[in-house]
Amino acid sequence: MPSTDDRHEVVVLALPRTMAYEVGLPDQFLGNARDADGHRLYRVRVATLDGGPVRTSAGFSLLPEHDASILETAQTVVVPGILGTSAMTDGTVSDQLADALRHAAGHARLVSICTGAFVLAAAGLLDERPATTHWVHSPAFARLFPQVRLDPDVLFVDDGDVLTSAGNAAGIDLLLHLVRRDHGSEVAARVARRSVVAPWREGGQSQFIDRPVPEPGDSGVATTRAWALERLGEPLTLAELAAHARMSVRTFTRRFREETGLSATRWLVQQRVALARRLLESTDVPVEQVAEAAGFGTTASMRQHLHAAIGVAPLAYRRTFRGPATHPM
Repeated sequence: MPSTDDRHEVVVLALPRTMAYEVGLPDQFLGNARDADGHRLYRVRVATLDGGPVRTSAGFSLLPEHDASILETAQTVVVPGILGTSAMTDGTVSDQLADALRHAAGHARLVSICTGAFVLAAAGLLDERPATTHWVHSPAFARLFPQVRLDPDVLFVDDGDVLTSAGNAAGIDLLLHLVRRDHGSEVAARVARRSVVAPWREGGQSQFIDRPVPEPGDSGVATTRAWALERLGEPLTLAELAAHARMSVRTFTRRFREETGLSATRWLVQQRVALARRLLESTDVPVEQVAEAAGFGTTASMRQHLHAAIGVAPLAYRRTFRGPATHPM
C-alpha cells in the first residue's frame, strides 16, 4: 500500500504564454491514476519559475502555489505547450529557465506537450535525440534546432528519460503511456475510462491523416479493421484484407493509408505488438503462446517486433511492465 510520501512527484512547469488546457492535463491523467486499492500513485503540482502568476495563451493568468524550488524533488517534470516567446521565435530561453531544466534533468525525466518541445530544445536537452512536436510548428522547429532528430509525423516519442508529444490530444496519449510504463495497462485503462478517452494509441501513429472519418455512406475500411482485430492470431494477408473490404489490393492500400495514416502491414504489426504487450502485462501465459495468440507465429518473430517497437525483449517487458495481478488468458 503506497503512502502519501511514496507517490511519484510530478511538477508541471508553467511558463509565460503557456497553453492553459495542457497545464491541467497531468493532474487529470497522472493525478487520477490509482492502484487497485484506490491510492493515488502520483502527486502533481504546478509551479512557475518565481512562484508568481503567468499569462496563459488563453488570455487569463495562472497563479500557482509553488516556484521552481520544487523541481529539486521532482521525478517527472512536464513542460506544457507555449505560444510564441523566444523559444519559438529564435530558439532561446532565459539562463534561469535553462539552468533549472538542466539541473532537473539530472534526477527527473522530462516530458513536453506540444510546443513545450521548443523549450526543452532551447535548453539543449534534445540535442542529438529523437523528438516530436505539433506538425504545424515542425518546420520552424527543424530550422531552429537542426541538431534534434525531429520526427514530425508521430504522436509522441519516448526516449527513456526525455519524452515529447505532438498536440494536446497526443499529450494525453503520452501521459497514459507514462502511466502504462510506470504501473501497467490495467491502471492506465482505469485512468482512460475515468476521462472517457481511448486507452491506447501507439506513439508511432501518424499525427494527421487525410480522412480520419469516412463521409456518410462512404465504404471505408473501418469494418475490415474491426474484422482483422478479431483475427490477429491468424496469418492475415493484404489480399485477404482487401477481399474482405471488397476492394482491389491497390484501392484498399490507398484507402487504408488515407483513413489511418499507416500501411495495412504496419498497422497489423502495431496491433499485434499491442496485443502481445497486453498479454505479457496481464497474464502468465508462456511467451510462446503469446507469440502465437498475437499472430507472430514464433517467439523469435515476436521478440524482433517487440524490440523494434519498444526496445526490450518479451520476458524483460513482462518483468518490468506487468501489473501486480495476473489472470489466465
